[in-house]
Parts: sequence; structure tokens; C-alpha cells
Amino acid sequence: MGVFQITYNISWQQGGKAHFNLDLDENSLVLLNKPAAELPDWTDLDYCRCMNCPLNSATTPRCPAATSFVPVVNQFSSVSPKLDTEVETIIADRRITQRAPAQRAISSVIGVLFASSGCPRTVYFRPMVRYHIPLSNENETMMRAASMYTLSQYFKFKEGEQPDLELRGLKNIYEELQIVNRTMAERLQAADGTDTSVNAMILLDMYAHTMPYQIEDSLKNLQYLFKSFPS
Repeated sequence: MGVFQITYNISWQQGGKAHFNLDLDENSLVLLNKPAAELPDWTDLDYCRCMNCPLNSATTPRCPAATSFVPVVNQFSSVSPKLDTEVETIIADRRITQRAPAQRAISSVIGVLFASSGCPRTVYFRPMVRYHIPLSNENETMMRAASMYTLSQYFKFKEGEQPDLELRGLKNIYEELQIVNRTMAERLQAADGTDTSVNAMILLDMYAHTMPYQIEDSLKNLQYLFKSFPS
């Protein structure tokens, strides 16, 4: 089994450091990191459970996404959300260094964990994880999400299925994600000193909330980039 690795090294003033080495299955992009030895109550599946969660607590007693977040919450429990950090991301043979508030840095890490954790509502974003852009802005996220979904519809077309060229399915994916983001923020509020992690979830939810309403308008704004393509 091959391993695809994404590493985040985050540092801040007075020698503060956090390190996240995320190992993903090369084919399925499932998170391979073992969960923490001790898991808090807020990781229980039935604790503040998402109303659209299809999992069964008898077979999946812990929320996969919440479980994957535990190391992040632990390392940032006493860090201010707006603290300036230096973020080094290593993906395959590429190293990217940027500066960002702690909440944005953690939002980027959580985005990877969400998609790879095993949450059924975020599995659609695994292709974006394979081509992850750390600290991506709203326009970059829009372009990547729309491209990912459109390519998935191309593969459906090649298999004889009817493609969704109106991107209705993508809007539905983001509407379901809104529910998960809001509920996850409520889970994190149950942990002491997690303002940075909660704020990171809020940032993710801002993208998820606006995406269903902006897909058509935002894509029109990007249309000029494709004028050179043959008709």
C-alpha cells in the first residue's frame, strides 16, 4: 500500500510549534494516522450528532471527523485565533511557506482531515486533497471544487451515465457540508480553550455556506479565462 503524505509545520512567536504529518492511502486517500489513545466525549458519534449523518453508532461509535481533529485541538488549545503564524506545507516534492493567522492555518489542516477522515458527507472532496492547495482563498476553492465536480461528471458520461452539467449535485454537496460544519463547531465548543479550532470551523463554513449560492455567478466571473479554448 502506497502512502501519500501531507505535512504541516506551523510555528509562531516565542518558539511555539505544531507539527501534523498526515499519512493518506495513495489510492483511496483515507487517513492512515491512528487516533489518539484517549478520546474526549465530544468525539462520540451521538454527541451533538449531525442531523444528516448516515452512520450507525453501534458499528461506528466515534465520529470519524471529530476523532481526526483531536491532535489539532490539543496542540492549539492555548493559541489565540488571530496569532500570526508561519505555515510550511510539504506535499510530495513541493514545499510551500506562507504566513497566516492561526485560525486560517488550522482551517487548512482541518480541510484535509475532513475529507480523509471517513465522514460520508466529506468524502467527495478527496480529489481536492490529492491536489491540495494550502490556505487557498475563495476563488481558488471555487475553481478547484467546480473542476473536480465537472471531471467527475465527465467520467460518468464515459460510463454511459447522464452527466450533471448544471452542477446541481455540487450545490447539494455543499449544502450537506454546511450542516456538518455547524455541528462540528458545536462539538468543538464543548472542549476547553478551543477558540482557534472553532474559528477555523467557522471559516470553513463560510465557504460552504456561500458556495451553493455563488457557483453560477462565480463561474461566470471565471469565464474570461477560457476564451482561448476552441469552440
